Formats: sequence, structure tokens, C-alpha cells
Amino acid sequence: MEKIIDIIDSIAHEKGLPPESAKEAFKTALVQTARRVICEDCDYEAEIDETNKSYILRQKITVVEADDPRLVDEPEKFIALEEARAIDPDAEIGDELTGEPINLEEYGRSAAAALYHEIEYHIQRFVEEQMFTKYKSMIGTIVSGPVTRVDSEQNTYIEIDEVRAVLPKRNRIKGESFRVGETIKGILRYVGIDKKFGIHLEISRTMPKFLEELLRQEVPEIADGLVVIEKSARIPGERAKVALTAMSPSVDPVGATVGVKGVRINAVSRELHGENIDCIEYSPIPEIFVARALSPAIIGSVKIEEEKAIVSLPSDQKSKAIGRSGINIRLASMLTGYQIELLEIASTGVCTTGEGGIEEEKPLNPDALKALFGE
Repeated sequence: MEKIIDIIDSIAHEKGLPPESAKEAFKTALVQTARRVICEDCDYEAEIDETNKSYILRQKITVVEADDPRLVDEPEKFIALEEARAIDPDAEIGDELTGEPINLEEYGRSAAAALYHEIEYHIQRFVEEQMFTKYKSMIGTIVSGPVTRVDSEQNTYIEIDEVRAVLPKRNRIKGESFRVGETIKGILRYVGIDKKFGIHLEISRTMPKFLEELLRQEVPEIADGLVVIEKSARIPGERAKVALTAMSPSVDPVGATVGVKGVRINAVSRELHGENIDCIEYSPIPEIFVARALSPAIIGSVKIEEEKAIVSLPSDQKSKAIGRSGINIRLASMLTGYQIELLEIASTGVCTTGEGGIEEEKPLNPDALKALFGE
């Protein structure tokens, strides 16, 4: 007990805690120990004497009227007003007085053992809170670490610094499998903490944010803010679309992101288990944005009606706009936020529905291209 403050400082240094946090943990441990070994229902306060490097523990007693029944039922917690004024002349009803200093050493080894466990517990809580704050600020960023275990349900456990994270099967790209010792990346999705299991992390490889962060790591222009990712949409492991804007007219956002011979985008695709990534230039004009989102299809015109985008296109472009299993039109809808309806432009110059039936027999508007560019 004589060196307890020096020990607390050593613990703070070892655990990477601010000294004040370690001392707060120690004071809480003193109060909890007193309640365990002296009086469970009593209130205590603890202070640290920095000069003598010792602690001061006192019981708090509430001042009540002389006829208060609690003086009989709980005499250790309450004191009559007259008796209190003999200690402090300014005492009033409801005030709290502190008793003489309590020395826990007088309560034997059981008190010392209880104090040891309380200090250990509260120091660990402070460490976890510090780690929780650290990882909470990292949500939405990429983390990586070696695989330590894959359970029977294909949940993958990863060691990230001093914390174990889990990559649930639902957050894994379809077709991926990992081995123990393999290093993998993911986006930090959730940080939790509880008294029983401590801090726990959940990561994901299927969120659009993971694609965006990988591009930020791979493309210097994105990292420097010269190119901005406006929106992204993914069907994990299959295909993704990214809408980009350049902050300078001298920068080609799509070219910078794709890289020479596709070296940059291919590096991101490999990390995403071969996911195909379409890069398009973003436009604030909805008609242009929808037309670009449907690439590689060549669009005739786009008309916006509230939450719907009606797209006219040549019949030979319909399959490209829809894509295999409808993946292209689904991604375009996810990226733009519009429900997309396709109308074929038949060879006779009339518009027909995407299902092949005639919707309205009228000549094709010769100004369709102007509509496309919002003119």
C-alpha cells in the first residue's frame, strides 16, 4: 500500500493509459472494495494524496433530522443534525459529511485481494473504453490482419492489432474462402463493447464503401481530392459502377481511376475477387447521369418522371442496357436512384416497350439527343 501510487503509474505506462485515467480507476476500485469488505450499502469517496503518494478513503454520512427513523435502521449511513453540527457548525439537513480516513490494510488479506481484483477490472475497463474510442473513429476505413480461425459456419476471425474482429459469412464476397494465416482486408463496419466479452469488431467486404476505400488507396488523384467518388453501387463479386467527378478540368476522372492499361482498376478488382468495375463520369443532370450509368449501351433519350427514368434506345442496345441476368440495369438503378424503364426504338421510328409491345405509335422525336443532354 505504501507504493500503490507508483504501481498505478507503472500500470498506466504499461497499458498506454493517461495517468489520470489509471488513478480514476484506482479510486473507483477503492470505493468498490470498501463496499465489499466494510459496508455494502454505504457511500464512500476516495482521494489521492500526490505529495505523500498515498490514498485517502472516507465514508460519506448524510445529515438528517433527529427523529428520522433511518438513524435507527441504518446508523452507519446517517447522522443527526445536532451531532453533525458538533463536527461542522455549518451542517444542514441533506448535507454529506465524511468520516475519519479508512485504512483497508486493517481489514486483512481479503481486503487486499479484493482491491487487487477491483483495480485489475477497472483498469481493463479503461483500456477497453480507450480502444473502443479508437476503433469507433475508424468505422468506414479499411483494416487488415491475419486470419486466426474459420468456424463451422464460415465466419472468419481476424487479428487486428490487439483486437479480434469477425468477418461474418454474410459480409463475405460470394466464392471467397480464406485460410488461417492469410492476411485479408475489409471495411470496419461495427464496433461494440460489453462487460462479458469486451470489445468486438465486425468487418465487411461487400459494402460499396469498401470499393471506394480501395480506390482511394490505389488512385492518388482520389486520395488527394483531385477526383471525387460521387456515388457507387455493387453486386459483390460480380460487378460494380462508380460515378466520378474531377475537381480540375485538366484531370480525366475515369482515366485517372482506371490507370494506364487498367493497372489501377485491375488491382482493385483482384482484391474484390474479380469483380468487374465500371467507371463513369458523374453528371448533376439526371438525364445524362442515367444515360452514362447504362453504359456500355448507347442511349437515344432519357425522360425523368419523378422517381422513374424512361429510357429510349435502339433495339440492338437493349441487351447491353439490361446486362447478363439484368445486372447492368440493376446497378444503374442503384447508382442513380431512379427506377429505369426501357423503351425500344424500332426500325420504323416508333417507340415500343421493353417487353416488345407497342406503347405509343408516334414518330421518334428528332430532338432526342437534345433531351439526352438536357437542352
